[in-house]
Amino acid sequence: MKDIKLIPFLLIILAALSRLLPHIPNFSPVAAIAIFGGAYLPKKYSILIPLLALLFSDYFIGFYGALMIFTYVGVSTAGMMGWYLRNKNNPIKLATVSLLSSLMFFIISNFGVWAATNWYPKTITGLISSFTMAIPFFKTSLIGDFFYCGIIFGGYAVVKTIIKYIVSNRVVLAKLV
Repeated sequence: MKDIKLIPFLLIILAALSRLLPHIPNFSPVAAIAIFGGAYLPKKYSILIPLLALLFSDYFIGFYGALMIFTYVGVSTAGMMGWYLRNKNNPIKLATVSLLSSLMFFIISNFGVWAATNWYPKTITGLISSFTMAIPFFKTSLIGDFFYCGIIFGGYAVVKTIIKYIVSNRVVLAKLV
């Protein structure tokens, strides 16, 4: 059964590598990786492994300066939200966590754009403009987060079921022989 414990690490690596493939802007597995890590990795690795996967893929995609800290804080927040799913994961809770994670990432990252760049004036109006201009990106992120959470969590459930079936049938076959 140790194989099952290795599967979350492998799924996170595969999802991080998928960022290197051509994709629609902001339609990526980043939040899903973090939520999944929070839900299934040992707690001491649940934030670190997704962040390392993100850092690894960012190495190839390209780093983008001070704004990265806000991205990584947003991803860490998603991972902490994944802790809520430990031992009580179901589709409604997963959808709720995915939605809240998307909202938190939107708030954190766009606050970062406002605070760390000169793109918007450092006023309430500038902050509102930063959020308003980001709404089209939010829609794509939200759809991507739901999509990838479904793929990663659903894929894990399927693989886990298949492994348990194989292991239990191997035991039954061994008793017959």
